[in-house]
Amino acid sequence: MSKARFEFRWEDQFNLALDPDTAREFHDETLPAEGAKSAHFCSMCGPHFCSMKISDDVRQYAESHGYNEEEALQKGMEEMAETFVQKGAEVYLQA
Repeated sequence: MSKARFEFRWEDQFNLALDPDTAREFHDETLPAEGAKSAHFCSMCGPHFCSMKISDDVRQYAESHGYNEEEALQKGMEEMAETFVQKGAEVYLQA
């Protein structure tokens, strides 16, 4: 099930559940759109905070830059630190 979850294969996840119909119903209560069945995030954290999506983004970043995952994490942290400083090094930004 974890591989299906990590790859955002929602139908496989539903089918592997103890009660697939209830699993689908719970999913559809919060993400009813048909496109949500292939979304790369769930309703628990949403698209901006999904740890599975962030992990996938890191893998894609590493692949596109020719880094291994450890190098990608380091480079990504360096880039985000630069962005943080450029924006004033404030944790909370004004909207």
